[in-house]
Amino acid sequence: MKFKLAFIGFGVVGQGLAEILHRKKEILKEKYDFEFEVIAISDVKLGSTYNPKGLDLGNILDFVEKDKDLSEYPDGESSYDSIETIKETETNTIIEVTFTDMKTGGPALEHVETALKEGKNVVSTNKGPVAQKVNELLDLAKNNDVHYKFEGTVLSGTPAINLALKNLAGCEIDEIKGIVNGTTNYILSKMEEGMGYEEALDKAQELGYAEADPTGDVEGIDAQGKTLIMSNTVMDADIELEDVDRKGITDISKEDIEEAKKEEKRWKLISHSKKTDNGVEAKVAPEKISLDHPLAGVMGPKNAITFSTDHLGEVTIIGPGAGKEETGYALLVDLLAINDQLKD
Repeated sequence: MKFKLAFIGFGVVGQGLAEILHRKKEILKEKYDFEFEVIAISDVKLGSTYNPKGLDLGNILDFVEKDKDLSEYPDGESSYDSIETIKETETNTIIEVTFTDMKTGGPALEHVETALKEGKNVVSTNKGPVAQKVNELLDLAKNNDVHYKFEGTVLSGTPAINLALKNLAGCEIDEIKGIVNGTTNYILSKMEEGMGYEEALDKAQELGYAEADPTGDVEGIDAQGKTLIMSNTVMDADIELEDVDRKGITDISKEDIEEAKKEEKRWKLISHSKKTDNGVEAKVAPEKISLDHPLAGVMGPKNAITFSTDHLGEVTIIGPGAGKEETGYALLVDLLAINDQLKD
């Protein structure tokens, strides 16, 4: 099968994947028998373009870098919005990388549902649809004989969902603890070096780790969504966002940091899911972690997850949880996984 791809959203993450695909097209064909053409792009800010014969990714990336509107791209049609791109173009796989709305899942939820109903595969890094309706969307994909994959929604390109479901297959995972937000981990790391909270936040914003409005990170909202995803996909929970208790890091003081040091512990914002007799309990909150725990040594903007299993004990993976190329790579992993499944 030749993948005919459409990007719905073409911001940092979409361009990250496009750069990888452009750079590695021949390698992907030779090593993985993965053949593709990007034939459509639709972005709310950058415009849209469609050519059923394929778009030149090198030219597209140059075009966008020069701040030109995709509707003016000379080798494509420009009349399609996101839903029309999904429904009316000759695509078979949709790359959904629009902005995330954790409360409603929109507009990505409509994009994913529409694509699956149209019999098209979807790969996405968008947490909203997964957090809102993961089981329904997976059922919809199965019923339409297509695939919906979202590895990049938790730790970007660092494998989290795939590690749990594929590499740890056969293990019973009864607890998951993780550092799933690099911004807060960076802030807490800097506070341990002696900075106050506000100074550490300013530094995170200066380096681009934190947004101008850091609420989603520092209040634990981003981590809450990722905790929900891991609970529902890995631990077979059926909970909603409101079921995940949430507390951020804004109340942690220098005194708290120093007290933890005396106890040979370290503050981390921890995503925690655990199987109990009453089902899966999930929360996000700052915790003092003993220095001998693998998560305690994860500093700066890095992320990590520890899976507690019956056969292997604790298994920890550490890696980047954000970034243009890293998140683009997560989409590539999902595309290659679909490619392999179609060959089976």
